[in-house]
This record gives sequence, structure tokens and C-alpha cells, in this order.
Amino acid sequence: MKIHEYQAKELFKEAGVAVPDGVATSSVEEAVKAAEEMKANGTNLFVVKAQIHAGGRGKGRTKKNNAKGVILCRSIDEVREAAESLLGDTLVTIQTGEEGQEVKTIYVTDGVDIEKEFYLGILLDRANSQNVIMVSTEGGVEIEKVAEETPEKIVKEWVEPGMELFPSQARRLAFALGFEGAAFKKAVKFIMALYNFYVDTDANMVEINPLVLTTDDDVMALDAKVTFDGNALYRHKDIVELRDTSEENPIELEASKFDLNYIKLDGNVGCMVNGAGLAMATMDIIKLSGGEPANFLDVGGGANVETVKNGFRIILDDKNVKAILINIFGGIVRCDRVANGVIEAVKDPEIADKVKNVPIIVRLQGTNAEEAKEIIDNSDLNVISAVLLKEAAEEVSKVLAA
Repeated sequence: MKIHEYQAKELFKEAGVAVPDGVATSSVEEAVKAAEEMKANGTNLFVVKAQIHAGGRGKGRTKKNNAKGVILCRSIDEVREAAESLLGDTLVTIQTGEEGQEVKTIYVTDGVDIEKEFYLGILLDRANSQNVIMVSTEGGVEIEKVAEETPEKIVKEWVEPGMELFPSQARRLAFALGFEGAAFKKAVKFIMALYNFYVDTDANMVEINPLVLTTDDDVMALDAKVTFDGNALYRHKDIVELRDTSEENPIELEASKFDLNYIKLDGNVGCMVNGAGLAMATMDIIKLSGGEPANFLDVGGGANVETVKNGFRIILDDKNVKAILINIFGGIVRCDRVANGVIEAVKDPEIADKVKNVPIIVRLQGTNAEEAKEIIDNSDLNVISAVLLKEAAEEVSKVLAA
């Protein structure tokens, strides 16, 4: 689950992670009021940030007003202009694609005096089965570019899950960033607090770009990107309340209501598979066949009529889908039951009209696979059966070439 920057920073504050003062708002007048209150407390420099679930906001531009997603303001009037240029407009960044995302909320923050910028990220290193903390002196730029061009500028410390981060590790990271004196102690405290936050909240990833050293030797998170493990959210009801469904893909949101693991992609062949590993293999086969997967869809081990129906509805909501490949392994569930579920789903009036011009290739292997193939072949519907994955791939090629 993703949250907005302003929400992440509120959680940071509670965890003892230093951040600049800021106020989130959805109106121009509230933004101006927030800036006036900050000015009364001594702030003379403001930053107005668009709040969307996508990175690259600083380099992004809005469609209508051509405004940057992050705007530096030196007066209350400039805050007003920034708020007016962002709210209600659509921000396009490298992560949103050309369609962009509507800016419904902005974040007015204290514009701190920056001495240096750094990068700090925490996530699970799956190759080593350990949490990894990554830091770099190349803050404020895309870390992927740094990793590709100058990987030696990224310093890492690994932590065994279930173990605490040792202060000596935090000190090595702070030293690698070049911190000295009072700033060094603050950086060590910052890293320790941030790692504890990562563990305590069951976060998938915590990324700060940039982490900054101010001219007053303070160390704080100027930005914040946090995602949480959806399987652990039952332990964090306070975090669940931060979910902004308006920022999520509506099809993916609909799929989650039926416990379907769906991710929309940009291709033309819909996938319906049971098991994440088999789903990945199916997507590879589609690409090798000359197509592009339109989605990742794992229906789970207990596929039934309702599951298949809902899967069809979700896939067919994507107008780019030209064919559907169903690839089910009958272990927990019998193949003949899945076949009957497919037939019943295709006959459903809500689905039947949508699949008239969308060929369906079904590959069922496992328990009662032969019976399942007979059911599909004798259905008199626009459904093509396959036994081997290679055969399914060939049918996909034929359909796309037709």
C-alpha cells in the first residue's frame, strides 16, 4: 500500500525521524493560511508540493498550467499562485505516463536552507534475504541512474530480519556520507530511527531523496516515499486509514474486492493464471509469441465459477485486450471444474457480449486435465484448448496474426 508524502512525514514525526514543518491541504485559501502561519513562526521560504502516488514530481509538469510538481515560493502571493496552478490540474511525471494524475492535495512545507543533499533507502534485498540500507552522496537525482553509472557511490549495510540495526552500522553509513561533528550524531540518530520505523510498520520500502544537511547542521527528510506490505496491514489499522483509493488504478481496486491479485500492464493479451510463478511464466510465453501481456492476474489455488467470472470482467475492462490466455494448474482444484467454470462464465450474459471478438485460449494441466480438454472442445464456444504451454503460445500467435 502506498501513502502520500505528507502522510509519511507525519508517521516519521511520531517515530522520531526529523522532517520540515508542513501542512497538507486541498484548497488555495487553506494553503495561503498555512503559509501565513508558518511565516508568523519565522519561515520566509516555502515549498508547495503536488501530492500524488508517483515519483519524479520535481521534474513533472501539469497539463493545463505547465507548472512544476514542486514549486519554491518566496512569498505568500507565490504560494497562492503555486496552489492555483497545481490544484485540479493533471501532473505528468516519468512514473505516471502521459495520462498523468490529478492533483487533489498539495503540501505546503518550510523551505529549509540546504547545505548538502543525500539519498537514503531501506528495503528487502531478496537476493540476500536481508534488509538493506542504502545511502549515497548523490541525493536529489534518480538513484537508478547513480546505480547504473557510478555504483561505487552507493554504500550499503545489511541487517538480518529479526535483528536490530547496530549503532556501529549507522555510524558507518553516516561516515560514508561525510557527516561530521554534531551533524554526524544527528545522522546516526536519524538512520537508527528510520530503520526502526521501517521494521515497526512492516514497510516494503522507505526512500528519502533527498535527505538533507541544513546550514544549521540539522539532518532531515526533505522528501518521503513509503510503501507497506499489504499482507501485514491487519496489524496496522492506523496505517490502513491512510489509504487513498482515488490514487489507485480503478481496475486493480475492483479486483482487490474479489481477492484477485491483479496488476494492469500495457499489452494486448489478458492473462488468468493460478500461482504467481506460473503467471510470470505465462507472461514470458506471451512475449515470446509476439504479444504483450495486458495484466498480471493470479486467481489463487481455489479457482471456481465466481473467481473465473470476476477474472473475466476485470480483464475485459481493459479495451486493449485482443485475446485471453487462461493457464491453470489443477492441483488444489480439478481441471474439469475449472473448465466448467470457464464455460459457465463465458455464457454469462454480462461477459458473453464482451468476448464475442476476443478469442480465449485455455490450457489446463493437472488433475482431470483430459476431461477438462473434452469439456472445452465440446463447448461450441469461442474457446480454444491447449495441452502444452507451447501449444498455448502458438494459439496466441495465430490469434494475434489473424
